[in-house]
Amino acid sequence: MNMSELLAPAGNYDAFIAAINAGANAVYIGLNSFSARAYANNFTIDEIKNLVEYAHLRNVKVFVTMNTIIFQDELPLAYSTIDELAKANIDAIIIQDLALLDYVAKCYPSIEAHASTQMGIDDLEGITSLEKLGVKRVVLAREVPIEKIKYFKTKTTMPLEAFIHGALCVSYSGNCLISGLIGMRSGNRGRCVGSCRKLYNLVNLTTNEVFPKNYLLSMKDLNTTYNVQDLSIIDSLKIEGRMKEPYYVYSVVNSYRKIIDGDTNIKEINANLTKTFNRTFTKGYLFGEAPANITNTKKPNNYGYYIGKVTNRKGSMVEIKLTEVLNQGDQIRFDLNDIDEVSLPIVKMYDKNNKLINSSNTYAYVECKERINIGSSVYKTKDKDFLSSLEQSMKNEYWSYPVNMYLNLEGNELSLTVYYDEYFGSSDKVLIEKANNNPTTIESIKKQLSKLGNTPYYLDSLNINFNEEWFIPVSILNNLRRQAIEDLNKNRLKISDTNKTPYTFTKQIFPTINPIITASVKTKEQYEVCKSLGIKHIYYENIIPRNNAEYKNLDSEVLIGGIGGLEYYQNNDVITDYSFNVVNAESVNILHSLGAKRVTLSHEINKQQIKNLVTEYYHKNGGYPNLEMIIYGRQEMLHTKYCPIKKMGECGKCKSNQYAVKDDFETFPILTDNDCSTTILNGKILNLIEEISLLDHINYFRLAFTIESSDEIIQVFNNLQSKLNGINVKCFNSKTDTRGHFNKEIL
Repeated sequence: MNMSELLAPAGNYDAFIAAINAGANAVYIGLNSFSARAYANNFTIDEIKNLVEYAHLRNVKVFVTMNTIIFQDELPLAYSTIDELAKANIDAIIIQDLALLDYVAKCYPSIEAHASTQMGIDDLEGITSLEKLGVKRVVLAREVPIEKIKYFKTKTTMPLEAFIHGALCVSYSGNCLISGLIGMRSGNRGRCVGSCRKLYNLVNLTTNEVFPKNYLLSMKDLNTTYNVQDLSIIDSLKIEGRMKEPYYVYSVVNSYRKIIDGDTNIKEINANLTKTFNRTFTKGYLFGEAPANITNTKKPNNYGYYIGKVTNRKGSMVEIKLTEVLNQGDQIRFDLNDIDEVSLPIVKMYDKNNKLINSSNTYAYVECKERINIGSSVYKTKDKDFLSSLEQSMKNEYWSYPVNMYLNLEGNELSLTVYYDEYFGSSDKVLIEKANNNPTTIESIKKQLSKLGNTPYYLDSLNINFNEEWFIPVSILNNLRRQAIEDLNKNRLKISDTNKTPYTFTKQIFPTINPIITASVKTKEQYEVCKSLGIKHIYYENIIPRNNAEYKNLDSEVLIGGIGGLEYYQNNDVITDYSFNVVNAESVNILHSLGAKRVTLSHEINKQQIKNLVTEYYHKNGGYPNLEMIIYGRQEMLHTKYCPIKKMGECGKCKSNQYAVKDDFETFPILTDNDCSTTILNGKILNLIEEISLLDHINYFRLAFTIESSDEIIQVFNNLQSKLNGINVKCFNSKTDTRGHFNKEIL
């Protein structure tokens, strides 16, 4: 099968080697900083240099993730890190922040800038915008269906990458603020705390009905093994898993490699995939999974695979009727109900006669102090035998390349030259003597030179220009082989041109004006109220969302959520929304250069970071930017294609009822869209009206109205107008309001 690049994750050294030995064409890894998987072990620059050499000798590429948002004071280190990565000869950097993307594209033609899935690209306009910025590959949003990707491929030559296996975010990537708002750890900074894997209730706020608590937002794992043939149009097939152990990486990567190589036993491959970490599987939005089937509301962690039921219990001894083999050293879990479970390592197990056994495929008796119900399902979450088999397979090189050797004798000086592709490597010359009685045979020479273990080579041919009348010690043959291979490797690893092109930009300057009030609204009624208050800039029907955008011709200014809007609305006054995640002056300059009249700052920037941004912008441009900032409103914690209301059997009732999700501390309202996507709002209201005196050179203050009544809109507007007029207004309610990240730095 002629297939795409298979791209594997690695969060540590063992996983990196496992990925390559499993058959990956490329591996993506993270640094100790600037990585969207900050809790993986990750790597230093020096470690990356060694990994790149290992991979490149096997014709495997190495991509480094720097896919977080970068605050102003972090940019110098981020730029110098890119400079060091260039010297390490990496192949690409995966990026979210526009400042880094622009820096790589302009300064290092030898390194490909890949737009991270954190940028949420799901339309052709977004791809076109990034191509103009110098991006060499786009990692598509996970929500993009295969039919749409096929359409993209007919309209663009941009290489496209898509996730095909692993954990899924419930939110459009890069547009999720829930971790930062609940736990002060930003997903856009690589420190997601997994808030979507928590227990929630769905609540009908209209009727006060509370639905049973479950893992309402926890997505199943993506699995496209049954659809690999359809993936061939995609340039790179990406597996998620930089937080996963090496066994997982090897198992998943090798599963897809087998299918790509022609293995048709997909059922067996899938059975093995359940033997490492999984949350049960979905074919994802990529292949049209129904939103109701894309979550696993019972378990947010490793589901394992079914092996039997509890059929009896006497005291602490539990009887399990098995459908699969259970071995000593395995780990199992008992499902007590839809939520609760008990995990148990199998240290000892017994037969019905109370004799210790190592294995059983009929009945097993295990001791468990927890109360286990008869009839409870039993799942294996650690399969000792399977992991042992993986451990052996992981040692074997997948990539192996033919070399041709020429053993040359001139006089009594012997040397070896090794050829691979257009490269060659040579040994030193050594003196040998003619044999007195036991000459070295051609067969023994070939046997010794064929010993290419721990290298990516095998001997394809050997040419010898002398006969069997010489004595060549084994040690000499070994040294010749080692020297020639080392020289070959050195020649293959010669670093390509990494000269840095000077970074350039176009200065963009705007006047600082007395702050103007803007408003975004969700309903016609809210729009009319804002209009009656004299607000000139109202975002309602002129809002083009970041994802699943429907571009339409507009005569007015346009608030755009994604970079594709800059391509489509080149003739309009464009305002970029908070979803661009702008936290540094360079990103502001880039957006102004692309045509943005105003740039809205991220929700995840604090007051000191805003000052740093404005100061640096003035220093580099000789003037100020045109900034907008949301200072009031329920922040959109996440936007998702999934509908939790439908999941709980309430489809369609959102038209006449208001719903929310609720945890143990807060209630989060849900907004529904006509396309059945949903937005979950923060339970508390961002309110920075009392703080605006601390915000210099912000030209526009936005009031973001979502579920507010007309009276509430009028009151909020009056509070802000009074504050702008110099009246000391007290309008912050500590019970209902929050200052978000304004006074403290998000992690």
